Amino acid sequence: MTEASQSFGPVSILVNNAGAATSAPFMKTDIKRWQSLLDINLTGPFLLTQAVLPAMLEAKSGRVINVASTAGMIGYSYVAPYVASKHGVIGLTRALATEYARSGVTFNSVCPGFTETDIAARTIDTMVTKAGRTEEEAYAELASLNPQGRLVQPDEVAQAVGWLALPSSSSINGQSIAVAGGEVM
Repeated sequence: MTEASQSFGPVSILVNNAGAATSAPFMKTDIKRWQSLLDINLTGPFLLTQAVLPAMLEAKSGRVINVASTAGMIGYSYVAPYVASKHGVIGLTRALATEYARSGVTFNSVCPGFTETDIAARTIDTMVTKAGRTEEEAYAELASLNPQGRLVQPDEVAQAVGWLALPSSSSINGQSIAVAGGEVM
């Protein structure tokens, strides 16, 4: 971040989009898996936000957009560390939106449902391997969570993030916007 700021100037828009997920029954989730997912999904956004926020506050302008998940809004089975970390991202977003509401910096979350990404592909592979489903059955099961009957496309998530980064979105603060075809209303 320091090098980027020196080369390109202060960060005015931060999109915390790193994410990881693994699945296991809760009672088979060890502390290493738990901590690893919290570090990637929650501590990463915390540290990056701390790194860029001083310059945003000084400029009285900025956007922090956290990519969370519908899992952080409603929860899913077999992914407790992922769900907990994404709930944490939403909570962090809300806390910062409140704390810095008068600063000119906004904090929002975009919460995709199952999206056609590597995480969804690994979930499908796991369903095939461990649950004995065909790839088509596994895909259909994930798609069925979306009332539109499909996986969300990455560009749909990117468009929501882009909208939140616009100057005209300055009154949107502390929100968790589901990009999930109606899975969460």
